[in-house]
Amino acid sequence: MTVAGERRQSPWKDTPPPERAWKRRKGTSPTTEQNRAAGGRHRRTVDLGEGRYACASVSLRVWANTRRIRAFLRWSDCGNSPEIPLGEVANGTRSANLAEAWKRAWDRGLLVEVPLPSTSWASSASTRSVMRGNRGKDTKPELRIRSLLHAQGLRYRVDVRPLPELSRRADVVFPKDQIAVFVDGCFWHGCPEHHRPSTKNPQFWKDKLDGNRARDEDTNQSLRMAGWTVIRVWEHEDPTEAAARIAREVRARREP
Repeated sequence: MTVAGERRQSPWKDTPPPERAWKRRKGTSPTTEQNRAAGGRHRRTVDLGEGRYACASVSLRVWANTRRIRAFLRWSDCGNSPEIPLGEVANGTRSANLAEAWKRAWDRGLLVEVPLPSTSWASSASTRSVMRGNRGKDTKPELRIRSLLHAQGLRYRVDVRPLPELSRRADVVFPKDQIAVFVDGCFWHGCPEHHRPSTKNPQFWKDKLDGNRARDEDTNQSLRMAGWTVIRVWEHEDPTEAAARIAREVRARREP
């Protein structure tokens, strides 16, 4: 059925809706798609009661006899798959229809944000989601840069201490050339382009990021004093350009 107040005039009267308005494109990650439409994984939670939660998804279906797209909120609970109709959607793209459906689910109080663990540093569920998404090792930028360096015939060590006495690990290390590469995440290292000061618990996060920056600078100075070259790459930088910069420095070191 269609929820009262959520029936929309369908633009498709004589033909079925185009696939781009409801069908997921081949090769698209369902998780990534749903997270983006909902505003993050932390905004996809259904409260099952008694301290139990489930991660929900929105499905879009076309009713052939009416040529309309209907949205449903679905989740899994002990082998069952409950769903709640969210009404008709009539945007021209699947992403827009998913986003509208997620908004309706929130407006109707069908979703919650899971309470933060008492041990969490995050000031909100959205901040915790970002923190968890910023991995400390084998991030996508790191893997891409390493792949490009390897394709150029360069060999290196991964996630090791450039200096045994220094308790800092570099992401990519060329020991004989004494080159240490750090791929810095925008969130934890305070990227000047993408960092935005937190409005919740601002002093804590300012102190945290100031400490990270000071640690980075201390690492740079310690390595340079020991004769090492330090290369820092922001995670938002183009991997091809970053790999080319690293390769140039390695080859320059190897020139007689």
